Amino acid sequence: MRPTGIIPFFRRFLNGPVAPLALFCLIISCGQGPGAGDMQAKAPEGMQWVEGAEFMQGARPDDPMAMASEKPAHLVRVDGFYIDRTEVTNARFRAFVKETGYITTAEKPVDWEAMKKTLPPGTPKPPDSVLQPGSMVFTLSKEPVSDMGDISQWWRWQVGANWKHPQGPDSSIEGKDHYPVVHISYEDALAYCAWAGRRLPTEAEWELAARGTSPEGRYTWGDDPALLPQKANTWQGIFPVRDEGQDGFNGLAPVASYPENARGLYDMAGNVWEWTQDTFHPAYYTLAARKVVSVNPGGAEAPFNPLQPEKVIKGGSFLCNASYCAGFRISARMGMTHDSSTDHVGFRTVADANKIK
Repeated sequence: MRPTGIIPFFRRFLNGPVAPLALFCLIISCGQGPGAGDMQAKAPEGMQWVEGAEFMQGARPDDPMAMASEKPAHLVRVDGFYIDRTEVTNARFRAFVKETGYITTAEKPVDWEAMKKTLPPGTPKPPDSVLQPGSMVFTLSKEPVSDMGDISQWWRWQVGANWKHPQGPDSSIEGKDHYPVVHISYEDALAYCAWAGRRLPTEAEWELAARGTSPEGRYTWGDDPALLPQKANTWQGIFPVRDEGQDGFNGLAPVASYPENARGLYDMAGNVWEWTQDTFHPAYYTLAARKVVSVNPGGAEAPFNPLQPEKVIKGGSFLCNASYCAGFRISARMGMTHDSSTDHVGFRTVADANKIK
């Protein structure tokens, strides 16, 4: 199976435009215990303890940028956990690959027989020149964009793009050990977690960690959108034509380039979207709100599209701009297919208290 992120590229040759949401989707544990201070003293290197809590997950009613899939806010209870202070870096992922010999999804040959099972019947096979190992790469649009639903204007399938070559075979991560690893599929993230003795966070865990000590804030730092360029790596300017780089970066930034949130966590907004373990369904919050409280929720029971099941990604990326994608808000959520990868999606890991020696 190969990244369904390749499909929008194929459809430029095959089927023409598709609905914006569909196109985006294609691309893309109670008792008395030790105190928080004791738990943090035991935290593995590079991780932070997040005390368990009850909170309202989802968008605030007065958030004008909230999408329907972020509503309604609903009460959840989450047990405490450890979480990486930063996104997994190139250096950490390289250590995993060196020890295990792991080959990422983007480095594997395209299996057309498996891929066509996720496409409409009768979809013709793309050229063999396209059915090569690769991944989705962002490219500046040469012209102003009038139809923001047509993401093929700034996304392209790049043969040879992978975690070692983010922009294609002629690019490199040399000197970028402290940058977040990208072009990582859900399966790749799970493989790393198995090696590291960790797991991916649930969406509720991720959101609790991102909220810090400001439970009502829309952002990891509170509720002031004017602080965005100082607090996160996002897009300033006209998307996707010009990034003015007012936050200090055009494209990816090294991890921890911006201030930590109140929990001591970096890049919970912007830089790269982050995988969670939850299955994505746009109507999941509506169902969750029917419960008095959801305890350690794990997402939708079934995917929105069974042929192309998606996982929730959180946090936004360097491409997020209020005019198109306000993913830098805590409640923002998107779905991404398991075998997709791009140059703006990475991950961080968590660990349960009883799994730490």
